[in-house]
Amino acid sequence: QLQLVESGGGLVQAGGSLRLSCAASGRTFSSYAMGWFRQAPGKQRELVAVISSGGNTMYADSVKGRFTVSRDNARNTAYLQMNSVKPEDTAVYYCNAKYGGMESWGKGTLVTVSS
Repeated sequence: QLQLVESGGGLVQAGGSLRLSCAASGRTFSSYAMGWFRQAPGKQRELVAVISSGGNTMYADSVKGRFTVSRDNARNTAYLQMNSVKPEDTAVYYCNAKYGGMESWGKGTLVTVSS
């Protein structure tokens, strides 16, 4: 099971960019599907983007065309590039790894978008 640590969160102005990173420990990172979720205050956690072990990607409608998920298997790291951010993107962003019956979560990184 992977251990996940997110980084890169912070305060950004609306229209700006931010890149989140998810560093994973473990030798089987490349086998895992990696996902980014977020949870805004008072709301349920929601899926933002997923990248499969083969590199296929999927995005929530709310972030399509603005966010890009990627992975670097050599560095055991997944990324979420966030462009043209909006105040409604404010949330704690969590990294998720899933493979077969195994699933791991990071502790999250806070992204705050000011208007």
